[in-house]
Amino acid sequence: MGTENASAGEGKPDIRTLPFRPMQMRRLRGRPRHDDVLTPAEWRIVHAVRHGLSNPQIAKRRGISVDAVKFHVANAIAKLGLVDRRALRQWRGAPRYGALARGGQLKETTMETKQGELGPIGQVSRTVRDIKEAEAWYRNALGLRHLYTFGNLAFFDCGGTRLYLSAEGGASAAESILYFRVADIDAKHAELVSRGVEFKGAPHMIHRHADGTEEWMAFFADPEGRLLALMSQVKLA
Repeated sequence: MGTENASAGEGKPDIRTLPFRPMQMRRLRGRPRHDDVLTPAEWRIVHAVRHGLSNPQIAKRRGISVDAVKFHVANAIAKLGLVDRRALRQWRGAPRYGALARGGQLKETTMETKQGELGPIGQVSRTVRDIKEAEAWYRNALGLRHLYTFGNLAFFDCGGTRLYLSAEGGASAAESILYFRVADIDAKHAELVSRGVEFKGAPHMIHRHADGTEEWMAFFADPEGRLLALMSQVKLA
């Protein structure tokens, strides 16, 4: 009878006779563990929280559910030993293998500033009603260099200062006026008019300095009807 049982189970090893393998050698189920304080998914959510976004805004931007966002936020708070979301927003930390944590060099142009002084303005934010419409207008009508677009956000280069357009909250009725410095205001005015830009008036002088230098400006409207301007300083030859 013992022989029959052995034959019936031939090819199936007895688990009691298998060699012992330490736990660390066994293959664990689920996703592999990360050797950072947070997982990549948690880092993405933490960055968004520190940017000031709400759970619904993060969910919309990341293409996930609000419950998933809440799950990651709760995990991050627990792992970091923080009290609440407010503490998470103020927590200073960076991904272990990111450029900041590894002492990467800034891509920005070297800023010659005195100790304690701020550097030049790096970015200006402006709201728009439609990101595709705005992207096309700033790129094609104004001729700004398009850097990249992410969802309802678009970025352009303005002579070293980055212009940040956002359609996430709709266009605001009141915005700061952006003044674009140009070398030849008459030529640039004519160029933009040929591209369909609507000016409120022709270029005009607004001030003459004691040394004879003239300040010229020309105002035009964006697709939402809000003002922007060209500005130019003209010195006597």
